[in-house]
Amino acid sequence: MEIDPHVRVNANSDNISHMTQSPDSDKNKIEIDISQKTIGVLGGTGEQGRGLATRFALAGLSVIIGSRTAERANEVAGEIGHSVKGMSNVDAALASDLVIVAVPWDGHKELLESLVISLSGKIVVDCVNPLGFDKQGAFRLDVVEGSAAQQAQIILADSRVVAAFHHISAKLLLDTDGAQLSGDVLVLGDDREATDLVSALAETLGGMRGVYAGRLRNAGQVEAFTANLISMNRRYKGHAGVQITDI
Repeated sequence: MEIDPHVRVNANSDNISHMTQSPDSDKNKIEIDISQKTIGVLGGTGEQGRGLATRFALAGLSVIIGSRTAERANEVAGEIGHSVKGMSNVDAALASDLVIVAVPWDGHKELLESLVISLSGKIVVDCVNPLGFDKQGAFRLDVVEGSAAQQAQIILADSRVVAAFHHISAKLLLDTDGAQLSGDVLVLGDDREATDLVSALAETLGGMRGVYAGRLRNAGQVEAFTANLISMNRRYKGHAGVQITDI
């Protein structure tokens, strides 16, 4: 399944600087080409990270997966194929243009604190969901900073943090032979250039659309909604996602 990585996102030819533009504005739309970007996936040996890495590689993008050890990352990269590379988390962060954080919540803060320098100046996409589980199912955990994404931005003060990719089923991502993805990826952040780039990345997944969903301060409810999707999946034996209407 090959997907063209040259994604057109609301294009015109105006030469503008996104750095000064509000992410809420829909003016001065531009074309974004991500085909030359290297995508790093930290936590790429877990199901969600591996699934995202696989789909991005199938779209023709250069992908690096990071893990605590380069040996483990190389092992999983070999299983994925499609020229995916494996490195330690530090090396993957340094070698990538855009970095996705897909690690378990309990290791989130520690990992980011160890990568402050490596991730400086980069766009960092946080897809971590702070959830707990008990006999009644999944539930939202309280986060002092407000959300995993806000915690990431506080730690990574010199990076541009975007929240996205919370609601895509890992099982569907990994089922490259039978599963056609469909739905929307909610993209949140405070930097227009960064949110536009991540929206373009989402659209390489084929059948998915990147939808700007607000500032980073609103990431908490997006992360928490994953608990509701898990409950739906358990009740209806499916792989529920999100689709926004009328836009």
